Amino acid sequence: MNSHDKSQPCVVLSGDADSPAARFVTAMNSGDPQALDHIYEDDAVLVPVPGHPITGPARLAANRHLQSFGLPIEARPKHVYVSGDIALLIVDWSMRGTTRDGTEIDMSGTATDVVRRGPDGQWRYVIDNPHGTT
Repeated sequence: MNSHDKSQPCVVLSGDADSPAARFVTAMNSGDPQALDHIYEDDAVLVPVPGHPITGPARLAANRHLQSFGLPIEARPKHVYVSGDIALLIVDWSMRGTTRDGTEIDMSGTATDVVRRGPDGQWRYVIDNPHGTT
């Protein structure tokens, strides 16, 4: 496939520093809930528990809860498929360590996420499904 042919979908196998997954990691690891919420579209959906999508203040609270652990998240994009201003991300992620309250955390998964490029050129999450295969 010719990567310069705009009539064909673009397939990207690895992200760069400006990729949506890299921006998510930076925002999550910042500990700032507003910075993290800024990478989502206003009506974006988060699926923190398989089969239970949330949005708005509930999405912000769920991400704030993850940030409260004080643990870094790691993400490794496996596949990024782009068509115009929409992209499908398949991302392996993990969060491991001892939380601020002494609880051991060992969470990981493969996310299936949908992002959209806004008028400002920034990619924002439309659907964030960290348990993408369930």
